[in-house]
Amino acid sequence: MGLFDRHAGLLEAYRDVRTTGYDPFQIRMERVLSPTKAVINGRETLLVGTNNYFGLTFDPSCMEAAIEAIRAEGTGTTGSRIANGSYSEHVMLEKEIAEFYGKKHCMVFTTGYQANLGVISTLAGQGDFLLIDADSHASIYDACKMTQAEVVRFKHNDPASLEARLRRLGDKPGHRVVVLEGIYSMLGDSAPLREFVDVCKKHGAYVLVDEAHSLGSLGEHGRGLCEQAGVLDDCHFVVGTFSKTLGAIGGYCVSDDPDFDILRVTVRAYMFTASLPPSIVASVRQALRVVKARPELRTQLWDNVATLYDGLRAQGFTLGPEHGPVVGVHLPDRTTAIGFWRAMLDAGIYVNVAVPPATPNGVSLLRCSLCAVHTKEQLEHMVEVMTGIGRQFGVIPNQPPMRAAAGR
Repeated sequence: MGLFDRHAGLLEAYRDVRTTGYDPFQIRMERVLSPTKAVINGRETLLVGTNNYFGLTFDPSCMEAAIEAIRAEGTGTTGSRIANGSYSEHVMLEKEIAEFYGKKHCMVFTTGYQANLGVISTLAGQGDFLLIDADSHASIYDACKMTQAEVVRFKHNDPASLEARLRRLGDKPGHRVVVLEGIYSMLGDSAPLREFVDVCKKHGAYVLVDEAHSLGSLGEHGRGLCEQAGVLDDCHFVVGTFSKTLGAIGGYCVSDDPDFDILRVTVRAYMFTASLPPSIVASVRQALRVVKARPELRTQLWDNVATLYDGLRAQGFTLGPEHGPVVGVHLPDRTTAIGFWRAMLDAGIYVNVAVPPATPNGVSLLRCSLCAVHTKEQLEHMVEVMTGIGRQFGVIPNQPPMRAAAGR
């Protein structure tokens, strides 16, 4: 018996993926040219799968802030926040994120994954109940493995399913902690958050929302789905990441809970890992200023969403259920998805390929993510390329489907 026999199913799937000649999980960007272009396999390639929603990885002010921080404080902290790794800049970043959300408290983590892993596994303990959406991110599922709470799944984006499970718990002792996401990372759909919050209020449950993919893109001020749905004050904990809209790496959790700071000495993912280097903290602080000062980036992002989503839908592609910065293109099976992805890369366009078991309901898809600094011409070219490949693979008709006349 081999050490990896328990992964036999994944090994088989991985071998299938590699038969294309490219391994999509080991793609190397030989040189990144801009937020929307890189050199891959020796050719300039359009990037539409990077989660770089505002294009801030190349923002001059963010880069300069990072450079100055390295000159002033070096390349790293070499310690955790509770040892030698808490600099004044870390404290200032926490203060600024808390103020951005209008919350009293904030903790900053080295990654968004660690933020979810640490906070969720610590909030719900033995005798409590942790209720999660069936399509939750891997970091949320991994947090479930670390907690002694009873884990209960409810149907994806279904407030009635959550209510049924909370009702079934009845008067059992223990806290109820409900974990939701603003925008789900594979299909790009958003939670019916107000309905979920109403259910949680009714049953006295705490609400934690992961805004990783909705920070910046949703809400009048970019505070995510909680702001857009008008329930920011009703969400007890908001978790997010710096590795999407803010163009860096790291994670955070904000809250108004008066005892929030106890998490600093109970969350192992915070206590026992090195803190963010000064350059990252400085670039994130500047990126947050850019998000607040340039609301037009959000407008540009949503204009680009409409160009890609509507363009692909008009050609007959099956897409995720709603417009969003993540556009999931459904394909009939794993082999088709991998072949389609390879053809896209050969045509000079990079997107993500996602296949079971890493996808909801076993769907195979191409996962595209938009950037505010994509040009309309780039995205129209992408629609044209995908249409040609889609017809070649037989996943869309040779002619665009007829649109029904208005009023019919």
